[in-house]
Amino acid sequence: MSSVPPPTSAPPSRPALKRSLGVVDGVALAASSTAATTSIAIGMGTVASVVGLQAPALLLLAFLPVLGIALAYSRLNRSEPNCGNGYVWVGASLSPWLGFLTGWVTVVGSIVFCAYTSAVMGSVLLIIANRAGVHSLAGIALDPTSTGVSTAVGLVVLLLLAVLAVTGTRVATRLQFGLLVFEYAVLLILCGWALATGDHAFSLSWFNPFAIPDGTAFAQGMVLAVFFFWGWDAAFSVTEETRSPGDSARGGLIALFAMLGLFLFASVAFQREMSLGELIHNGPQALPYLGEKLAAEPWATVPVIALMCSAVASVQASLIPMARGLLAMGRDRTMGPVWTRVHPRYGTPAAGTVVLVAIAAVTAVLAVAIPELSDMLLAAVSAIGLVVALYYGLTALACAVRFRSALREGPREALLAVGVPAASSLVLLGLGGYLGYSYLTMSDHFELSPDNGWFMFSLPAGIVLSGLVMAAVAKYVRRAPYFTTGRGTDAESLTTLTTDHETV
Repeated sequence: MSSVPPPTSAPPSRPALKRSLGVVDGVALAASSTAATTSIAIGMGTVASVVGLQAPALLLLAFLPVLGIALAYSRLNRSEPNCGNGYVWVGASLSPWLGFLTGWVTVVGSIVFCAYTSAVMGSVLLIIANRAGVHSLAGIALDPTSTGVSTAVGLVVLLLLAVLAVTGTRVATRLQFGLLVFEYAVLLILCGWALATGDHAFSLSWFNPFAIPDGTAFAQGMVLAVFFFWGWDAAFSVTEETRSPGDSARGGLIALFAMLGLFLFASVAFQREMSLGELIHNGPQALPYLGEKLAAEPWATVPVIALMCSAVASVQASLIPMARGLLAMGRDRTMGPVWTRVHPRYGTPAAGTVVLVAIAAVTAVLAVAIPELSDMLLAAVSAIGLVVALYYGLTALACAVRFRSALREGPREALLAVGVPAASSLVLLGLGGYLGYSYLTMSDHFELSPDNGWFMFSLPAGIVLSGLVMAAVAKYVRRAPYFTTGRGTDAESLTTLTTDHETV
């Protein structure tokens, strides 16, 4: 591959990211970003509306390609640790255009996540207020199902989380760990109770994916199930702030397996206690509803507090990898210099974090156009699920291409380095493509509704098209060296492009 010679005189050095994190921090960040409690709370009803009672089957099936993706991330991170991860790896192994697109959809998907989770945080706070007897304020009804009111309250919380993300990553991960311990304890007790006392008999048919008669429903359910696991890769975003690159992989894999056990346990428990109609009707309020069924006040509010902790931790955990992904892109001049500004005291990309929060806030306000909270969440989750399938699939494919020489190193190495990543990539990309085609053919007009296929397709399609436009700007306007070398700037050299990487 061609290389770009370093400039004759380097600009003044800039503050660098602080290396202060370990395995525990990686687990906390990955688990917080995955947001098990939030995914369970808003996801069980959403999945039930698509595939009925087959959620356990889909969660188990979706875990297999996600595990293959995680192994690909681990191998790529050992070869080239970089906070840009997929953006850097895909750019070097497949194409700079696809690499930029990977980084772009990762960031935009996270912005959408922060936007709608802000509404979730607001909705949860309103539920707590209602249970405390406060149903209106200054003439405004505090309705937890209202997208507008929930968003307004949630944006205040988002601002506070931005301050914490700027002032220190280690403090943020320690807070996340404390929130995780509390929310998981509550979730395990609640689901264990539901599992033991539920009126609906356990059925092995819940683990039978062939009970889903519709291919479109299966594809959408699988994408939603992949979304459940989305977030474990946040551990790799702080690889330049981790004392050892291997800690990032260990943290992500530990969190991923923990999430599988938790999701299966919760899905069975929910279906033991609630009928299919109850799951669908309660949608994003399924967890508070379960708490009300199992316990009287004040104990029924404890699951709601756990959901609030999960939403807070997940938003905070999303802000951290987003800012670092854009930091990597800014170093390569594929994005503007504002993203490379590291705070001299806190050692965090403070300016980028503030800008991201502002964009997420605007996105959340625009989402108010969909008046029902449950409809807005379904649209957002489906859109994110498709872009997650895209960037996970591209990253796994990059692993298979980069390490294709392993095909000559024996069956085991060939399987782990090439076979598993390639198969996982094809599964996710195939699911995304099939679901996109289904969306295009299920409607004959456009409408702002999660039941409208054109609308559901337009969200991820808009994210991808905007990424291609921004890639063109980076290549032809910014003239970023990344599009010549396909190689990202590493942590040790913010002002020059390295030339001693292994040729792929």
